[in-house]
Amino acid sequence: MTQPDPQVFGHDPLWLILVKAVAIFAFLLLTVLVAILIERKILGRMQMRFGPNRVGPAGLLQSLADGVKLALKEGLVPAGVDKPIYLLAPIIAVIPAIMAFAVIPLGPVVSVFGHHTPLQLTDLPVAVLYVLAVTSIGVYGIVLAGWSSGSTYPLLGGLRSTAQVISYEIAMALTFVSVFLYAGTMSTSGIVAAQNHTWFVFLLLPSFLVYVTAMVGETNRAPFDLPEAEGELVGGFHTEYSSLKFAMFMLAEYVNMTTVSALAATMFLGGWHAPWPISLIDGANSGWWPLIWFVAKVWTFLFLYFWLRATLPRMRYDQFMALGWRLLIPLSLAWILTVAIAKNVRSTGAEPWVTVVIYGAFTGALIVGAAVWNARRHHRRRAATPPLPDDGPFPVPPIPSKENARV
Repeated sequence: MTQPDPQVFGHDPLWLILVKAVAIFAFLLLTVLVAILIERKILGRMQMRFGPNRVGPAGLLQSLADGVKLALKEGLVPAGVDKPIYLLAPIIAVIPAIMAFAVIPLGPVVSVFGHHTPLQLTDLPVAVLYVLAVTSIGVYGIVLAGWSSGSTYPLLGGLRSTAQVISYEIAMALTFVSVFLYAGTMSTSGIVAAQNHTWFVFLLLPSFLVYVTAMVGETNRAPFDLPEAEGELVGGFHTEYSSLKFAMFMLAEYVNMTTVSALAATMFLGGWHAPWPISLIDGANSGWWPLIWFVAKVWTFLFLYFWLRATLPRMRYDQFMALGWRLLIPLSLAWILTVAIAKNVRSTGAEPWVTVVIYGAFTGALIVGAAVWNARRHHRRRAATPPLPDDGPFPVPPIPSKENARV
């Protein structure tokens, strides 16, 4: 019923390890089924139409029916594909997405059939780096799917995904550096323990905002779903896939969404700790209750995914890449430098107001930089716009006189 200690990992009996692994797998599958249904319901309401309402009571079995329909479809393999890689690509996409959840802490130490065990499959001294490494492997499934299909448009979708994941993986990894500086560890359970009193979203707000933006780009979701881009690439990297192979790509996408949402809750929202004022209640952070707070935080980020898809149009590819390389990565580097300076100053015994001044200087520099950049962009646009003619902004045809009109 306490904070997980690193020493408690690795001592569970084999049957308990298997139970926790199966429970995580079932949790992810159930979350995917519910997320697809809720997303379609939310999109319907936001777009002033009905969502699924035919299969089952109030349409609750629609996701299950879609899964059965995909399983019963004929699995076509187009001519000219590299068949071994073509069949292996969906597996490569979905397995790393599930493996990344192994180090996510779902709760404190609880009692399971008389055994005290943390609600976490395992933990590592570099657990966050493990998540980054495993999730980055998933892009190989997308790239190989586009390449092995033997078609131009899937290949373009796979190449886009490569550049996209590289760009936003860097921005995402940089946001974790400031968390490591404050927590003093890369262990996920240690990061959650470091937020026992104050969540990092309040101390490291710029890192949190960059991470939320990067996680949407990392999972190829709207408005950053450029690897699919129906209007340009027909269907993207999975154009030539059908039946269960197509379903595995969709499963990988939603599992990745759940994983990065869980990582966001772990790194910035206190993990399984109860939000204020619920945290003031005795026992709110013990037993099985923290599992409820953790799942609620994960679904908050999933709702953000759905909201963005319903409201924002897809970005152009050049705008999307410029956002990652010209804004998110430089901003993350500047913020890491600021946090490092503030931590070093505090370690020397300086007053807390000195840290506030440092963070205020960063905010002021950010505002001035944004204003200068906006002014330069406006100046470039005006310089590129041709001057207007003297007789007005639009050419005006000659108006016939009254005498000519009478004739």
